[in-house]
Amino acid sequence: MDKSTPDDLAVTFRSLARRLREAIGDADPATVGGAIGQLHAHVETAAALLGVPADATAVANAIEARPPEAWNGDTLDELRQRALDVGGILRRISALTGADEPDD
Repeated sequence: MDKSTPDDLAVTFRSLARRLREAIGDADPATVGGAIGQLHAHVETAAALLGVPADATAVANAIEARPPEAWNGDTLDELRQRALDVGGILRRISALTGADEPDD
């Protein structure tokens, strides 16, 4: 599997709020509060790596603003892991809320 590029990672973090809304659907967000907390913890870690506020949009902006030659493998690998973890949490939220089930 190819590794995510910085552009891919920026898209992942920029779309996080929309993807979370879709994963929750019509459910009460309180029913998945623990998972949302875990998601925010990953965003906080990514933000700390980049020295920006703990906000997914700020993370995406910082990724896009960094020139390609300024990236190091360790930072990219850590951001990739956070993005993968966020995706897993979103899938879990969708399963908990039923948002991943087709409409009848």
